[in-house]
Amino acid sequence: MKGNQRKTLVLSGDNVNAIVDRFGLNNLMDRLIAKLNQAIKTFDVNNTTIPIRSGFNYDNDNPGLIEWMPLYKKNEEVVIKVVGYHPKNPIKHSLPTILSTISSYDTTTGHLKGLVDGVLLTALRTGATSAVASKYLAQPDSSVLGLIGCGAQSITQLHALSRIFDFKKVLIYDVDTKATASFRDRSEMLDLSIEVIEASLDLIMKQSDIVCTATSIDVGEGPLFNNLELKSNIHINAVGSDFPGKTELPLQLLKKSIVVPDFLKQAVIEGECQQLETNDIGPDLVDLIQNYKNYDATKNSITVFDSTGWALEDQVVMDLFLELAIEFEIGLELDIENTSADAKNPYHYFLKKIEV
Repeated sequence: MKGNQRKTLVLSGDNVNAIVDRFGLNNLMDRLIAKLNQAIKTFDVNNTTIPIRSGFNYDNDNPGLIEWMPLYKKNEEVVIKVVGYHPKNPIKHSLPTILSTISSYDTTTGHLKGLVDGVLLTALRTGATSAVASKYLAQPDSSVLGLIGCGAQSITQLHALSRIFDFKKVLIYDVDTKATASFRDRSEMLDLSIEVIEASLDLIMKQSDIVCTATSIDVGEGPLFNNLELKSNIHINAVGSDFPGKTELPLQLLKKSIVVPDFLKQAVIEGECQQLETNDIGPDLVDLIQNYKNYDATKNSITVFDSTGWALEDQVVMDLFLELAIEFEIGLELDIENTSADAKNPYHYFLKKIEV
């Protein structure tokens, strides 16, 4: 399988899993983290255009949203992820909270090059991006990880961060006691020598070097906690705030932290940054990484990575999986688009039938 200019390489969920099995879960995460770090380090707004995501949200018996996240890399490709977020999915429909597909288009012709199931890819890239941000913002000797929210995101957060930091223990909390109870079994395949401890929010914030918040808290019900004691140089990856009015962290904590958004224009609408004035927000992730020597203050401060999800992450993870799919000859090449030798005749197929 070498890739065909007229065919579309389609990767189903099973294909994605097969690629992970073939390449190895740790190898995949390591390469993804490295590729994301490099993509951010070399990001140039003159070559890549990323508008804020848009979509539809609805409040009914199954509240949620469907959004599209586009990216245009000049003279190369357009990547669009369509993602659905429906918090009642696990309980009512036995489906993941987040369902998505990612597509890639050739900007020379408009040809659909690839279509990939985005469920695992979204979880992987979100965890990997937290690892990249934490590499620059957290203390390098961080040994205690706190996870507030034990859903699907918690597993990839733990996996990605454990590839960067030597954790001795992980403190976990979720309002859903079943999610907390099953966390050890769900994370067992990571084969980590880390003590897993169920803990209160107070204990997590007091003892953790790095905390990840990834919850399905409803709009207007935040923050998750108030006025808790925490370490003077704690780093927090705030993953769950992804909708206007939905926040996880208290304003008092944000105001005394260096807050680094992944994508500022989006974060001020639906991230933790929606609580802040412009002057209260620190550098975005691109600025931080590209000009890291200018931000020594982050090394001894409380830091927050405001992770709302950025289309650059989707491009990086999709391109990685398409590369591996071609290398391992996994996936299905389809003639999705209606093309013919006579590009000016949309009825070419019917003419052929008449001739016969």
